[in-house]
Amino acid sequence: MTLNEYPNSEMLAINLANILAGKLTATLMHEDRATLVVPGGTTPGPIFDALCDADLDWSRVDVMLSDERWVPEDDPRSNARLVRQRLLTGRAAEARFLPFHAGGDDPEDVLSEVEAMILPHLPISVALLGMGADMHVASLFPRGDNLRLALDPGAPILVSMRAPGLDCTRVSLSARVLRDALSLHLVITGAEKHAALDRAMRLPPEEAPVAAILDQAEVHWAE
Repeated sequence: MTLNEYPNSEMLAINLANILAGKLTATLMHEDRATLVVPGGTTPGPIFDALCDADLDWSRVDVMLSDERWVPEDDPRSNARLVRQRLLTGRAAEARFLPFHAGGDDPEDVLSEVEAMILPHLPISVALLGMGADMHVASLFPRGDNLRLALDPGAPILVSMRAPGLDCTRVSLSARVLRDALSLHLVITGAEKHAALDRAMRLPPEEAPVAAILDQAEVHWAE
């Protein structure tokens, strides 16, 4: 793990957007297409604002989420809605988005179809992930009902997740898919999450799911 500290969140957003754009550009120099994975939540918004106008061939970039709430895209809780509003605009509007939500009440009914869509775009070229104060990453929660499956080396591409306190079912890329990203970045802000990161480094993934990807990750932090 590499830890990069920034003087403030504005500098973090600008610098990290430049790093991600550079990694995508490098991938497109020797591959026909690049896959970019991004998180939901509030932290990545400013990064998306800076990244969306990066000067690269966005028409050859496939974008998907690290995880999603199992709600329609017009639901305010939808991560896809955030990505379309903040990232897939400007130059990045030319990118192709691969949504997880495929309708229906239960993701288990359609996960195999969504996995078939995702498979040709793996391994991930560039992944940006977030972390919660409870040390979850993507939707791999410490008390999630499918956490053991999600952490298994032979896990499927996607795992459904239900956990205490969640307002709806989630769908998440499994730990092995995230770990296999060719360029893996974790963004956190604030003292609370820095302390959580320190704890995660001393805990097993079953207690701190983010620990499953830390050895592969470049961490970006600002107060």
